[in-house]
Amino acid sequence: MNVYTPKALAHRIADLLGKAIQERGHALLCVSGGKSPIPLFHALRDLPLSWKKVTISLADERCVPVGHPHSNAALVSAHLLQDLAADARLVRMIDSHEVNETTLAALSQQAHTALSTLGRCDVLVLGMGEDGHTASLFSHATELQEALDLNNPLSCQLMHLNPAPPEAPYPRMSQTLQYLLQARQIVLSVQGPAKLAVLQQAQQGADTRWPVSFVLNQHTTPVEIWTAP
Repeated sequence: MNVYTPKALAHRIADLLGKAIQERGHALLCVSGGKSPIPLFHALRDLPLSWKKVTISLADERCVPVGHPHSNAALVSAHLLQDLAADARLVRMIDSHEVNETTLAALSQQAHTALSTLGRCDVLVLGMGEDGHTASLFSHATELQEALDLNNPLSCQLMHLNPAPPEAPYPRMSQTLQYLLQARQIVLSVQGPAKLAVLQQAQQGADTRWPVSFVLNQHTTPVEIWTAP
């Protein structure tokens, strides 16, 4: 495991993106939302990199309109696509002002098409909740089994949480496990004693109680774990 500080992880991510640009002329970075990665975003956006050659997308998104304060894309725009990183290109999972149960199926297909067009992610930055979720792969999501199915051809899956958290009672779009594992490098950042205890359990084997365990217990994609007490 690696010792997490925002600066240390930011330099690691920038190094990986720089190597991708050298090898392929461009780089794709996928990140998660929430408050935890904000210090990392602030550290990363100040690092010298050929940001014009970097595309940024999301591991998951809340099903809310463009610009909604609970949108992960809005958070990434406000905290990562600033300063030097303002030259990067953002590809949203949801790029619509009309988001409701009637439009969700079409929006899910659009998100799948957008992610599939981007191809393999060079660096995928994931977090983990105290309930063991990562991206929007929640143990209590109605569509969890479909999202974890490695034969699922979709790059992202519409997820309904039951029960939905009162602070963000929205359906989600999440990258599927098979698409997550197409990344060239996964970086998992875990901070705090409660999360570290869950991480230890999840490392014991794949278990739907802790969906992050399906990322940890596989041999397809390298996973770097960055932890802090």
